[in-house]
Amino acid sequence: MTDFRERIAAAYDVESFRREGQRLVDTLADYLAQAERGEGLPVLPWAAPAVSVDRFPAAFPEEPTGDFAELVARVLSGSNHLHHPRYVGHQVTAPVPLAALCDAVSSLLNNGMAVYEMGPVSTAMERNVLRWMAARLGLPESADGVLTSGGSLGNLTALLAARQAKAGYDAWNEGAHAGPPLAVLVPATAHYSLSRALRVMGWGQGGAIPVAVDERFRLHPDALGPALESATRQGRKVIAVVASAGSTATGAFDPLEPVADFCEHHGLWFHVDAAHGASAALSAAHRHQVRGIARADSVVWDAHKGLLMPALVTAVLFRDGARSFESFAQEASYLFGDTERPWSDVALRTMECTKEMMALKLYACLSVLGTRLFADAVTESYALTRRFAERLSQAGDFQVPVPPDCNILCFRHTPGHVPPEAWDALQARLRERLVTRGDFYLVQTKLPQGVFLRVTVINPLTTDADLDALMEALRTAARR
Repeated sequence: MTDFRERIAAAYDVESFRREGQRLVDTLADYLAQAERGEGLPVLPWAAPAVSVDRFPAAFPEEPTGDFAELVARVLSGSNHLHHPRYVGHQVTAPVPLAALCDAVSSLLNNGMAVYEMGPVSTAMERNVLRWMAARLGLPESADGVLTSGGSLGNLTALLAARQAKAGYDAWNEGAHAGPPLAVLVPATAHYSLSRALRVMGWGQGGAIPVAVDERFRLHPDALGPALESATRQGRKVIAVVASAGSTATGAFDPLEPVADFCEHHGLWFHVDAAHGASAALSAAHRHQVRGIARADSVVWDAHKGLLMPALVTAVLFRDGARSFESFAQEASYLFGDTERPWSDVALRTMECTKEMMALKLYACLSVLGTRLFADAVTESYALTRRFAERLSQAGDFQVPVPPDCNILCFRHTPGHVPPEAWDALQARLRERLVTRGDFYLVQTKLPQGVFLRVTVINPLTTDADLDALMEALRTAARR
């Protein structure tokens, strides 16, 4: 075809779309069936980066080839299979399939959401999804917020609002150095995105003041006072305290009530990075672990962790909803007109201008599948992790440094034939063997005691039998 109108008509042809869509759904359904069984499919079909690059060359044809199905097959075969029951790696869940269909709707509609008229349905869904999430955390009806693209942007958004509220000067308009240098108290185990956000804000290395944690890697409330005094002696004005609910390294939940008391006493902003652990609020058995979160000025909650959503769907919630407008305070008349801070123009409150319809997948799944499914998934994942920790502790050839607070667990294999000084190297070698063979996907972390393996039991298809198989796979690999 040489005529542009003919070629563009073919690209948008409804019947071609119907055929490809039906074939794609069949392919994905077959893939899911295989992945969920874990039969004949490695968790990760390991290939070196250079090999993967060669498999997807940039030799794009000038004319149509019709090879979409072949391309999808190569994508599926070479990807990390999060629906495999032996995926216990990073904090990215095996999403419910219904959410993937919502992504197709979002991509086709492409309602960008910068202003209400560009995304009327998704804007309304986002507002009510956020209200539901805020209520689950016990936040007041005045709470409000936004959905954004991941916990890193979520933490930055919250800290920008904290700066505007507590700096004592207009840092947004006058600059980061228009007043005394600022700082935030953060647990020593806090996610790196917090330090990165503070550096992005221009606070430098001293912007994050580490607060000591206890033997279970939870923020020690008694260490807040000395940390505040130390920052003040350094000439820093502390404006906020960050606590973790489900820290990345170990899944620790900081004691939120005493942190809230400290912030209230000293007039500080209280932010909870609950990207991983906020979903505990849905579980009757575990919501006590986020007791005190309703006193936070801001909270970050990732739906792509505890709510079985595809990445990325992150809620940034503010106890005082008016504060949600203070993160990004500039004007953009070509988008927002002269209206005074309308809640419905979402880009007033997010880093993104154009934003996908991320509320659609969460709203649809809550509406169609019901909220109990998600609450039960949290409860079961925590219980499964604790049972696994007990079996490891009782085995004799494994060490568990700290009982799990949630569905994140650190442990290491310590066989009798390997001396303690070689344990660190052993964990790294064992992980490499299992991952490159495709038997399991797990990660590792470094704690004060040394290198540990780390699992996140985030796939609701994982069972006790899969975790027992992991123990045996590690033992077998250590004997080779």
